[in-house]
Amino acid sequence: MQELNFPAYKFRFKSSENKVSIFDRIRKKFIILTPEEWVRQHTVQYLIEEKKYPESLINVEKLVKVNDLNKRYDIIIYKPNGDIHLIVECKSHKVKITQEVFDQIARYNLALNAEYLMITNGMDHYYCQMNYKEKQYSFLKDIPGYK
Repeated sequence: MQELNFPAYKFRFKSSENKVSIFDRIRKKFIILTPEEWVRQHTVQYLIEEKKYPESLINVEKLVKVNDLNKRYDIIIYKPNGDIHLIVECKSHKVKITQEVFDQIARYNLALNAEYLMITNGMDHYYCQMNYKEKQYSFLKDIPGYK
């Protein structure tokens, strides 16, 4: 798999029927390893190991309703009170981060109302903080760690 712009992490892999799977420590199961899943698993490790978010506050690949359509978000981090702290959109390292990707996470956030957004393709990472009063977001150099 492609080396990504994250610290090096150790992962568990298994192979069956000519497919490689990676263990997802949040979902507690092996997931078929795709380029996007590789980025998602690095991002989860980054949020836990570097930013110190507790696993208990992290949710991966769940359904969200956006304008009566079922969509799947990649990663959400909750606040202890149940509000959403951060939404992360992961793309394969082969996918360029474009306005369309920002629009996608913005649509998800209409339903979720996160305080922070993160978009990554494993190579480039973008972080935003929402300002709902002004109806805008501002780019950050990094997202805050767990407090």
